[in-house]
Amino acid sequence: MKYRHVAIAAGLALVSATALGGCRKSTGSRQPAATAPATKAAVTSAPKRRTQPPPTRPRDYRLVHVIVALCDNRNQPIARVPAELGNGQSPRTNLYWGALYGVKTFLRRSPHWTLLGSTVARGQRLEIAVFRTSVAGRKVYLVAEAYDGACMAKALTDFLESAAGLRTRREFSFRDGDTEVRAQANSRADLICFIGHNGLMDTDLPNLPHRAEAPRPKAAVVLACQSQAYFTRPLERAGCPPLILTTGNMAPEAYTLDAIVRAWAAGADRQTIRERAAAAYAKYQKCSLRAARGLFTTAGEG
Repeated sequence: MKYRHVAIAAGLALVSATALGGCRKSTGSRQPAATAPATKAAVTSAPKRRTQPPPTRPRDYRLVHVIVALCDNRNQPIARVPAELGNGQSPRTNLYWGALYGVKTFLRRSPHWTLLGSTVARGQRLEIAVFRTSVAGRKVYLVAEAYDGACMAKALTDFLESAAGLRTRREFSFRDGDTEVRAQANSRADLICFIGHNGLMDTDLPNLPHRAEAPRPKAAVVLACQSQAYFTRPLERAGCPPLILTTGNMAPEAYTLDAIVRAWAAGADRQTIRERAAAAYAKYQKCSLRAARGLFTTAGEG
């Protein structure tokens, strides 16, 4: 196996697009995000062969790793969205990344988060962005990766293998002010998240990852349509308890992720985290809080 190190260069653009729903149309109103010129950035990797996984280094922050499967009209069986939003090879305009409520743009514009850097990636991962917030006096870093929408199987596999403790060798380096941070992610993240179309509805993963005797996240979040029905057993097999899953079709947008992560980082209990997720969803989707509460669950299938 290889030990992967990824460097995140500062810069890149705040992106422009309007946002609609994912598995179905979202009801909230949207306006295009402002556009800023892009800064050239690079991804470097330094593989090192090891016989054992590298040890987990002590850290004084929490780490969230978010895998975003880009919305893709052509390669995913979804309700069609406007062409730019549904271009799964263009993070800049994609519904789940560059649109107003996509992960990169929403967190970049949020007063709670600071974008520390982003970079164009290669292959199946098209862009990586790193954010920082502070909750209860403790730093939280969020590493988000935009996966090509045509590579759903890869996004799902990376998510579930991370949850199972099978991806312990990858780290990201970035600067936070004058400090260089080398964050061990994937299986060494504290919280692992998946956002996008529920690929388990239509993607065959014949060998679901099984829990490894290795570091793995304390919990998992899946913001995708009907994720409780499809992800409960894979996460049980991975040995990673679900923090938030969904019971029906929904718009997997970043305001819900933001609410979940900040409540989790503050040490809230599961019901409080669910309530925060529901409140954010009701606000942006302009639906009742009761309806939003019914959409989120803290448990797997009964």
